[in-house]
Amino acid sequence: MRPELYLGIDTSNYTTSAAVVDGEGNILCNAKRPLPVREGECGLRQSDAVFAHVKNLPGLTEEIGKLLSGRRPVAVGVSCRPRAQEGSYMPCFLAGEAAASTAAAALGVPLYRFSHQCGHLAAAIASSGREDFYTRRFGAFHVSGGTTEVLTASYAEGTGGFLATVLGGSADLHAGQVIDRIGVMLGLAFPCGKALEALAATCTAKVPRPRICVRGCTANLSGLQNQAEKLFRESGDAALTAAYVLDFIAETLAALTEALRKTEGPIPVLYAGGVMSDLRIRERLSAFSDVAFAEPALSTDNAVGIAELCRKRHTDVL
Repeated sequence: MRPELYLGIDTSNYTTSAAVVDGEGNILCNAKRPLPVREGECGLRQSDAVFAHVKNLPGLTEEIGKLLSGRRPVAVGVSCRPRAQEGSYMPCFLAGEAAASTAAAALGVPLYRFSHQCGHLAAAIASSGREDFYTRRFGAFHVSGGTTEVLTASYAEGTGGFLATVLGGSADLHAGQVIDRIGVMLGLAFPCGKALEALAATCTAKVPRPRICVRGCTANLSGLQNQAEKLFRESGDAALTAAYVLDFIAETLAALTEALRKTEGPIPVLYAGGVMSDLRIRERLSAFSDVAFAEPALSTDNAVGIAELCRKRHTDVL
């Protein structure tokens, strides 16, 4: 085991995360604290998210410090924006960037900045063991509460990040948004992904065939919310409604995968983001060849991908 340590920090809209990997990419720590959301609500204002991160970060970094037992990172990485695109901005990332800048300055080590999306891709690669994604062009899906995008991507050596081109995705609601909205309607606590998956697993009724709307690499998901609400009004069956929502998203992503490969050829595909932790959706997409997923713990928001990109970026410049 190489003795170097790399610290990653990510402050997304719903989770404060910090992680440490060693010089070989082994995960030594993956610490996360959710941001509080009031009962019955489907999200947070950015000002509330920033405040919650500021409250979470001291305890999280103290936890990391105790686990390291005096060992010091040789570099710090942080997510500072949602995507690696000009103009991409979200205030919640300012809290993590401030903490990471302070830590790097105090330790006298380099600070490397990445996008939240690149962190998700790196976490999925690390989790799936598909290191070949760093040496080839690949298709990628980033599917969460704030993003549903179809991408092509390739690792940009010397930057620690990925060059990504958006081919499409959802033209209206994001997959995670629909899951949370329907989950809250069914009385589940936000965020609703895990509870909706568990509820769907209890379904004994026949699930109607989803009426998806996909044109090329673009999908519409707003219709899903309307269909799910109607199904629940007519059936009163929460488990059936949950199963229908997840099957609709799975079939939509399957159609988008087919469209991606029709456009780009038989390239490998990586699925990342919180929605991809759902095993019902993953089972459907596993029917495709040459696809990879993050394990559920690294599909949801985390800082492991940021720590890994920090390691690669630091190694690239040595």
